[in-house]
Amino acid sequence: MAISIRLARGGAKKRPVYRIVVADSRNPRDGKYLERLGTYNPLLPKDSGERVKLDAERAAHWLSVGAQPSDRVARFLDAAGLMKRAAKNNPKKAEPGEKAKERAEERATKAAEAEAAANAPAEEAPAEEAPAEEAPVEAAPAEVAAEAPAEAPAEAAAEDAAPVADEAQKAE
Repeated sequence: MAISIRLARGGAKKRPVYRIVVADSRNPRDGKYLERLGTYNPLLPKDSGERVKLDAERAAHWLSVGAQPSDRVARFLDAAGLMKRAAKNNPKKAEPGEKAKERAEERATKAAEAEAAANAPAEEAPAEEAPAEEAPVEAAPAEVAAEAPAEAPAEAAAEDAAPVADEAQKAE
C-alpha cells in the first residue's frame, strides 16, 4: 500500500481549510484517511502560528515508515525540521523573457553612459585646478577652453545613443 502525507480540503467556497492527513494514495483527495496529523489554513498570515498546526512526532513516525509527503506538506515538514526538502531547479523557466532582457540591456547602457559622464568631469576637474594655482590670470581662458571640448563629446555620445534606441524600437 502506497502511503502519502497530503492535504485534504475542507471549508466553504473560497474559504479553504486543509487537514494534513496520512492516506493511501489510491483514495480520493477528501476521502478515507488513516490518521489526521494537523491542519493548514492558507487564509491566515504567513507569520501566524495558527496557519500550520502539525503533530511533529506522528509525522516523523509516518516518514520513518515510508510515507511520501506531497510538495506542500514537504514544505511544512522542512519548516518544522523533520525533513530536508531539496529546492527544485529549472533554470530555463527562471530566465527572463526577451523583452525583459532588452530592458536590462538598455538600463545597462544608460547606466554605463551616466557613469562615463560622471567620471569624465571628475577626471578633468583636478587637471583644471592645478593650472589655476600656478597662474590665476591665465587659468580663466584655459578653463573656458577645457569646458567646451568636454561638452562636445558628451553631446556626441548622446547623439550616438539616440539612433541605437530608434533601431531597437523599429526591431520590435
